[in-house]
Amino acid sequence: MNEPNNSSQPSRREFIKTTGKMAAVSALAGLTVPHVHGAEGNTINVALIGCGGRGTGAAENALSVKSAPLKLVAMADVFEHKLNGSYRGIKNSRVGSKVDVPDERKFIGFDAYQKAIDCLRPGDIAIFTSPLAFRWVHFAYAIEKKVHVFMEKPLTADGPTSRRLIQLAKEADAANLKVGVGLMSRHSKPMQELHKRIEDGEIGDIILMRGYRMHGPVGSFASTPKPDGMSDLMWQISRFHSFLWASGGSYSDFLIHHVDHCCWMKNGWPVKAQGLGGRHYKESPEGQPYVDQNFDTYSVEYVFDDGARFIMDGRCMTGCNDIYSSYAQGTKGSAIIARHGDIGTPSMTFKGHKQGRQDLIWQSTDTSNPYQNEWDALVEAILSNTPYNEVERGVYSSLVTSMGRVAAHSGQEITFEDMLNSEHEYAPGVDKLTMDSPSPLPADERGHYPQPKPGLLGKREY
Repeated sequence: MNEPNNSSQPSRREFIKTTGKMAAVSALAGLTVPHVHGAEGNTINVALIGCGGRGTGAAENALSVKSAPLKLVAMADVFEHKLNGSYRGIKNSRVGSKVDVPDERKFIGFDAYQKAIDCLRPGDIAIFTSPLAFRWVHFAYAIEKKVHVFMEKPLTADGPTSRRLIQLAKEADAANLKVGVGLMSRHSKPMQELHKRIEDGEIGDIILMRGYRMHGPVGSFASTPKPDGMSDLMWQISRFHSFLWASGGSYSDFLIHHVDHCCWMKNGWPVKAQGLGGRHYKESPEGQPYVDQNFDTYSVEYVFDDGARFIMDGRCMTGCNDIYSSYAQGTKGSAIIARHGDIGTPSMTFKGHKQGRQDLIWQSTDTSNPYQNEWDALVEAILSNTPYNEVERGVYSSLVTSMGRVAAHSGQEITFEDMLNSEHEYAPGVDKLTMDSPSPLPADERGHYPQPKPGLLGKREY
């Protein structure tokens, strides 16, 4: 990571202030644009780009919206087996009758996203659930084709793509497009009520927050050398949690929900972070070397403008004490934000910090599904033609998450400005990839990929 030139590049405060003004102006300008949503009986057509588990779930949520009829009409991925598995899963689900994807609208390859979006009309919806490196590429094409978007988290892993996506968000506003981001904590009704209670002073001023996601290995957290007959590029995409260019690694992909909702409770973004972590297990149980870019453990301290701290701990190890929850400590009391998982209820507030039942102030009762709530909100904004764009906030959450990851991987203190103004782009030219392209992260002669080396590379991860 390059050191920022503070004389010519935006500061954290300037960046947030400027983008906020631009978003407001764009939103107002968007109100003069004709209402844009699908015709033909008001059915909104949907294209799914990225057919893994999260994409399949997002499509099912989309088709479960009750305020308007939605229909899945096109699918795209770089792996045919992923697309076919997703298609079968959705077609055999309770929303299967809303799936109309014949073979001629199933597209495979790096240009498949264009073909799928080309099946839509202005005002329809594209779902982006591919690895994050492709988020800005797909978003730019959706804006060109005037379709609304739902994009999965994280949105970015580096400074250049964060700045690029913020600019695209302004263009989406100017085109009167609605954009949802899969940070579903913001659509958790218990967390919404908790946020209001914290704002109203129920636990005093927040001085400390804690987030924990500590469990055994999940997803493609750890990877061994690629098998014969598969390119580095396709291996890394298939194991995207293992590689920073594709996902931001396990830190960004697994921990962003806690980072996002803790920053929300604080009503701000940290100004700096320092952290640590380590690779404790370097070989698989079969004796093969792990070649991914993740640490097994992370502990990051974020610092806010007022000096308040947020500690984010992550671990992917079998046999250890599992903790998966988040908390806020205030000057008058404390809160459980997520009781279990990313959004597990109930949320609670307490007098003091022991959090015993005798000290309980409030406990949430709502059990609605935040994954469905975020889709209901997006479609309602489309139908009512009201401004709706979650991209800037999604970029900030991704950027702050990356700030902590880089702090742990580099062993350095990383500021918001360091992360925002970095010129290290992890996947330059990703918009030009083909099935035969080399990977943005080449392997050495042993089939190993660059790994973080704290203390040796300055503020760069690798």
